[in-house]
Amino acid sequence: MKPTLQLKLSQHLTLTPQLQQSIKLLQLSTLDLNQEIERFLLENPMLEREDFAPPASPIDFTPISSPSPGPASTDANSGNDAQNHDDSEPRTGERDDMAFEETIDWSGTGNGANSRNEDDDTDFQEIHAASTSLADYLDQQVALSQLSDRDRMLVRFVIEALDDDGYLHQELDELFELLPPEMAFDPDDLLIALRHVQQLDPAGIGARTPQECLGLQLRALPPSPLRDLAIVIVEQHLELLAERNFTKIKRLANCDDETLRAAQALICSLDPHPGAKHASIDTRYVLPDVIVKKVRGRWTTALNVEAMPRLRINQLYANLLQQNRGQGGALSGQLQEARWLIKNVQQRFDTILRVSQAIVDQQRQFFDHGEVAMRPLTLREIADQLELHESTVSRVTTQKYMATPRGVFELKYFFGSHVATDTGGAASSTAIRALIRQLIDAEDRKKPLSDAKIADLLGQQGFVVARRTIAKYREALNIAPVTLRKTI
Repeated sequence: MKPTLQLKLSQHLTLTPQLQQSIKLLQLSTLDLNQEIERFLLENPMLEREDFAPPASPIDFTPISSPSPGPASTDANSGNDAQNHDDSEPRTGERDDMAFEETIDWSGTGNGANSRNEDDDTDFQEIHAASTSLADYLDQQVALSQLSDRDRMLVRFVIEALDDDGYLHQELDELFELLPPEMAFDPDDLLIALRHVQQLDPAGIGARTPQECLGLQLRALPPSPLRDLAIVIVEQHLELLAERNFTKIKRLANCDDETLRAAQALICSLDPHPGAKHASIDTRYVLPDVIVKKVRGRWTTALNVEAMPRLRINQLYANLLQQNRGQGGALSGQLQEARWLIKNVQQRFDTILRVSQAIVDQQRQFFDHGEVAMRPLTLREIADQLELHESTVSRVTTQKYMATPRGVFELKYFFGSHVATDTGGAASSTAIRALIRQLIDAEDRKKPLSDAKIADLLGQQGFVVARRTIAKYREALNIAPVTLRKTI
């Protein structure tokens, strides 16, 4: 074929770099956003953080009207916000609502006795809580013992084989093979070392099974008939106790209901994971993006100023670039990137605020009455209300948190499936789970409610819920089945 040139016009959608950055920032959590901004601050000299003094009132709970997506509506409402802000004296009905704001200082600049003194030069970042691992805690006790150096070495060898809960899962024969042959240890020496470990604090350390762990803790208690009965139950009938087969336990242990009830309480007071309190815990803190407050009888949202990074253009570099137009080189591109970032960060928080306010408007009954009043809500409803795409609402509600008088919730929490009612309506699955928990909390422990019975009780209240749905919700609430909830 003869090669030819043709001119063709077509239309297609493309994601500009600015739009790609906006989508990326929108789906980041607050902590990830701060890390991303720190990266931009290191790479872009045209960008800097804005230094500002903490406000006297950390959160402005001024009522807001439904904000529009554009910045023009923000400017238009600024006058109304200022006018409402002047009305600082709360009405009589609002004083109880403001208790939530008074008890929480989100800025960290409270005037209480525990607040930091401005004249104090102590660097709190350099102060760390002293934490001792389980192995170190046990080694300190071994160092104070009267054991010989040979025995101490063998005891420390056993300690190193313990897991974070304090259990020894390896067989002693396997551990014996790891010992150096030149030390001429005997298998009985390793067993004796294990017995020394099991005498250390906390009680139950060095156990190989849950039965042995609980038995060690019971034997560390002062002798009594109740302790002896508990030891028999733990070492011989622990599976029956887990199955709540109290009738068979009473027959085998030759005891009455009252004595068995006391022994069960004693066993339940023991710690099946004695070494867990010395394990390192990775604590993750949640910084709420928005705050919910009831003002003048209406639930409103406000952005948490502590979660909003304050950015601005570096005026020194900007002035130098303006004075040398055409010679900026890479600085011109970095200036544009800095402006994009500032605009996208502001747009991110504006979108979060709009979506949060829409959720609060839809779930106002939840804030008034709790989980039982939660209504079914989908991402599509919020997207249609705000004229946003459903994927945008999904990004906004993921890893974004809302601080309310009822606690801190992820925005995703307010969405869920629905359950039909006998009147043809719908109820939120969150409300059904709350009702299930209420029924189980009020049940007779000697005759707990089965899943079928719970379904019947909900049916009497107008909720059509199948038994298998009850079982699914019960497992999601970490509630044991009826056989394991039975007591004496």
